[in-house]
Amino acid sequence: MIPNITVQSNTLKEANGMGLTTSIEGVRFRLTISAFLLLFVELALIRWLGANIVYLAYFSNFVLIGSFLGIGLGFLWASRSEKSLFPLAPFFLSGFIIFVRLFDVNIEVGGSDLIFFADQRPVGPPRWFILTVVFCVVAACVACLADGVARSFSKLKPLDAYRWDLVGSIAGVAFFSVLSFAGLPPIFWGVIAGVILLALVHDGNLKKFFLQLVAVALFVVFLAVESIGPNKAWSPYYALSWEDQPSGGVVMKINDVATWGQADIDDESPYGFIYDMHTKESPGEVLIIGAGSGNDVAVALDRGAVSVDAVEIDPKLLEIAEKYHPNDPYSDPRVETHVDDGRAFLESSSKKWDMILLALPDSLTVVLGQGSVRLESYLFTKEAVESYREHLKPDGVFAMYNFMRESWLVDRYAATLDEEFAHSPCVIDAEARFLSVLVATDTPSSLDCPNDSSWFASLDTPSPVSDDQPFPYLRDAHIPGFYLLTTLLILLVSAFSVRAAAGSLSGFRRHYDVFFMGLAFLLLETKNVVQFALLFGTTWFVNALVFISVLFSVLFAVELSQRVKLPKPKILYCFLALSLAVNWIIPAESLLSLSPVMRLFFAGILAFLPIFIANLIFAERFRGEKDSTVAFGANVLGAVLGGLLEYTALLVGYRSLLFIVAAAYALAFVSDVRRKSHDELKP
Repeated sequence: MIPNITVQSNTLKEANGMGLTTSIEGVRFRLTISAFLLLFVELALIRWLGANIVYLAYFSNFVLIGSFLGIGLGFLWASRSEKSLFPLAPFFLSGFIIFVRLFDVNIEVGGSDLIFFADQRPVGPPRWFILTVVFCVVAACVACLADGVARSFSKLKPLDAYRWDLVGSIAGVAFFSVLSFAGLPPIFWGVIAGVILLALVHDGNLKKFFLQLVAVALFVVFLAVESIGPNKAWSPYYALSWEDQPSGGVVMKINDVATWGQADIDDESPYGFIYDMHTKESPGEVLIIGAGSGNDVAVALDRGAVSVDAVEIDPKLLEIAEKYHPNDPYSDPRVETHVDDGRAFLESSSKKWDMILLALPDSLTVVLGQGSVRLESYLFTKEAVESYREHLKPDGVFAMYNFMRESWLVDRYAATLDEEFAHSPCVIDAEARFLSVLVATDTPSSLDCPNDSSWFASLDTPSPVSDDQPFPYLRDAHIPGFYLLTTLLILLVSAFSVRAAAGSLSGFRRHYDVFFMGLAFLLLETKNVVQFALLFGTTWFVNALVFISVLFSVLFAVELSQRVKLPKPKILYCFLALSLAVNWIIPAESLLSLSPVMRLFFAGILAFLPIFIANLIFAERFRGEKDSTVAFGANVLGAVLGGLLEYTALLVGYRSLLFIVAAAYALAFVSDVRRKSHDELKP
């Protein structure tokens, strides 16, 4: 294995591709820009592929894990080969984007034990195959970009390189988040990434640069095709497109899947079912979670609602619904709109309503970077239903409806309502043949249920789900077979690709400790994203804030380690174990009762203290590392395994991931001790 170059002086002079000399400041700048590009493209791929490969948004975690593998491979390759992969990045990205755009790739999402809210379209190759292919191609694209980062990384002292890598990564995440907030389409992402990529790959070879320029121009053109045109928009969550209806309003497609259509209140529709069962003349003050299309808002107003709080998580969807709905319900002075996660809005409000309605709140995507938590998952837990009940007036009514696909899902929701409310719910269409409606109250006189709507639990009724295991669409606690098969294939691909990129793995053995640190860190980050999604909402803003905060926490640990003499690793590991124990003792959901400010304060301490301590350990370990690119690559490859182990939460819940985290850090500690002992024995 070729050792990396470690900078020992304040000025570094190296011949770059253009025949110029570059100072150490220039190397830092190039590293920062390269890291910016890497994180920017990684997030762009997650967003773009989820919108263009039908139903991939349900599995975006595999794109993220593929990115981690690519980063690890890029660093390992750069540590042993003088031939850079970075000049190939324009060709890999262009080929991938063009292939996805030209071929109608979709993922099969059938099955009765795990529900996906899917339309009926031709089934392609098995999902385990498509997911593995996407994983491999993403890894290849990112490996080329990571190779460029690694070659600058190796020219600096390890902690100095790590610092500027983090600065670039933070900037990349923040800038992409700003573009998402602004609703800018992929053409802007492509132009920004393409310009930076061309500036970095240009090495004076005009013939090669011309081909790279053509490749970038091609993928920019293909991105422009889907970005330009009427009735198209990009929200922070989805690619949106809509068609006008002859009767008024629009039909909305989310990620190319028809999701809702707006309806005039004079048309026959299912939206009045709930009000027909309500014994009062007026529904009073109404809260609608998942207001989206505006149909439920229009019906509530037509039935005489005194006021309507309309909650919708997607600002662009709300904007389009406001513009096109034939009854223009959002302009009514009785309506107040809230762009927020439904559960987060409820937890931050002290108001009580006469009626709370969950109106088709099924998203087509998971929380960014998570394997199984969807945007609406926390709306259906037993703790959420308890909160609905607490926010109802004494004779208030809670209702929910959806096209639930499977009768067991209707039973699960009915059992949850039965457990939390004083009386069993009314259930229409318990067999989930069309539109299932569930209504519950503590005051029977508030409801006039149809004769055939009585619900009774059976022996095979699935248990309610909790905030710790928010998987309502998974019938029983298990890891579905296609996840296991895909994971196995990904592990095999990763093992072969690591062997190919790293060559002899003899030097890799010195880095088992940082490998286990990467595994534990990814699971800690996963738990933090899920924890903050519960406490503050599954919105894109909360997710972006958590990712940026995690990176800032790591950067702070690096800066502190260079300015303060740290305790011995044994002591730091003891503090880390203590912080993990505190996280286990204090479950995240217990913080929901606190005020938003106090909730943020305590959640921040619980979430980021173990991350901070763990990165003090990593920074101290990384400080004197001679093979910094190999060590960093091993750390990222540990994150690949950590990302796959996240699916164990389907079995044990997110809180129990702390046991895996603790075990990984214990293995890191033992590996570090053995490494030091081995180094001391060397002559």
